Amino acid sequence: MARYADTLLSDGERIALRTRQHWFATLVDGRMAWAIFLAALVLLVLRVQPGLNEAVALVLGYLILILLVVSLVMLGRLYWAWSAQDYIVTNRRVLKVEGILNKRSADSSLEKINDAVLEQNLVGRLFGYGDLDILTAAEDSVDRYRMLDKAPHFKKVMLDQKHALESDLARMPGPPMRAPIEAAPLAAPAAAPARSMSSDEVTRALGDLAGLRDRGAITAEEYETKKQELLARL
Repeated sequence: MARYADTLLSDGERIALRTRQHWFATLVDGRMAWAIFLAALVLLVLRVQPGLNEAVALVLGYLILILLVVSLVMLGRLYWAWSAQDYIVTNRRVLKVEGILNKRSADSSLEKINDAVLEQNLVGRLFGYGDLDILTAAEDSVDRYRMLDKAPHFKKVMLDQKHALESDLARMPGPPMRAPIEAAPLAAPAAAPARSMSSDEVTRALGDLAGLRDRGAITAEEYETKKQELLARL
């Protein structure tokens, strides 16, 4: 069955990397639940001690049961939320999806990413996690990924996809460069017509455009528009 994040992908968008927080994050976020669970175990050890008053043992039994149920519910919800996380790098953007039933998704376009700051302490370097701040030109200028699993690899794949997208856009054929037109005393001359292209040049340009469309770098509508412009220059 497809995950929720897969339904958010657009036509031609491909996943290059999928990950989530490192499992250490569940220990940090679930420290209260783990403390309650350990307290229940300690009380259980005390309850089985010989010579314990029967009334005290009964009270301890109920308290241990309550603590175990509360801690297990908290831990179950925590690990369910962790397993539902999707931190994805595609050929167009970085996508973060969180939430169990109520989903929250946020994304950063690769074109708008200006920089990425990765921080790893000693434990993070040993176990492969870190905090990644993605700096963008969007309104929310910083997208934070805390205790990200395989953080260095995530950053590398993100920057590789950004470079590939920018390279594809740079190879897109555009209108020919024109020399600047100096203003005439009375009237400016008419703009020069677009340079004609040979059939071989048009064929090569159409092939490049088709490759960009197939890789998802441009939409089908953009492809058709550029195609008509090229055919008009034959």
